[in-house]
Amino acid sequence: MDPRTTFDSATDLATALGEVGYLSDDALSTVTWLSLRLGRPLLMEGEPGTGKTALAEALAESMDLPLIRLQCYEGIDASQALYDWDFPRQILHVRALEASAGAPQDVQALEADLFDERFLLARPVLRALREAPAVLLIDEVDRADDEFEAFLLEVLSTWQVTIPELGTVAAATPPVVVLTSNRTRELHDALKRRCLYHWLEHPGIERELAIVRTRAPEVPEALAEQVVRAVHRIRDDRELLKPPGVAETLDWARALHELGTRTLDTATAAATLGVAVKYREDAERVKKALDELLTP
Repeated sequence: MDPRTTFDSATDLATALGEVGYLSDDALSTVTWLSLRLGRPLLMEGEPGTGKTALAEALAESMDLPLIRLQCYEGIDASQALYDWDFPRQILHVRALEASAGAPQDVQALEADLFDERFLLARPVLRALREAPAVLLIDEVDRADDEFEAFLLEVLSTWQVTIPELGTVAAATPPVVVLTSNRTRELHDALKRRCLYHWLEHPGIERELAIVRTRAPEVPEALAEQVVRAVHRIRDDRELLKPPGVAETLDWARALHELGTRTLDTATAAATLGVAVKYREDAERVKKALDELLTP
């Protein structure tokens, strides 16, 4: 299966994403379809909670491909993305040979046996190259450092890696690659040039309401609309440390529904605000403005 030919058009892709619960606008559908068609990685930047990670998950589900996730963090290096050797099993293997062997071991043969495929621990990037077609999600790449970016650039350019003990592993079909960034730092131009790029905004009121209808159909329409409008007014406060994302909107709507809430009032909003707002300073600001936020 070649992911490049899975969808005939951006409209077909948007329809398929919608069928698995991800509502995409025209711009996002188009750039995602082009990344598939051209076989290029897709780099998505935007505020946390705008649906960057969810897009990769929806792509994998809609194309019936495995999703392989590499979570980036400060200090991550190539070995943690590619492979490692299972040292405890290797040591046990050596001890087993020592206990059972009646004659001296051939050192070269022992080394070859120790660095056999069965002792290899494949990490996400190597798994994606081996298991392709697959969707490789490189999440929060902005948390990694410059050296890791250079490593990624090499892999994304050649779709192959070399394991000194085993040889070169190349992808028969390049994986579908989605990189996400919360833009805590600027990525290097070389990596950006390798990718197609999209800045993902928080959805508008109508699209976010449609997302709630799709992902949380049990929530009454009137309550869903109140929650969405309240979240949008919260996001308008540029002083917040972390505005609520779509995931928080869904969580808040579901939580209120579980409480049996039919109408979002000030007291209920204050009691459940921790579902949507995750910083104390933000919660204090929002609580002071709840009467205004909930005004129709």
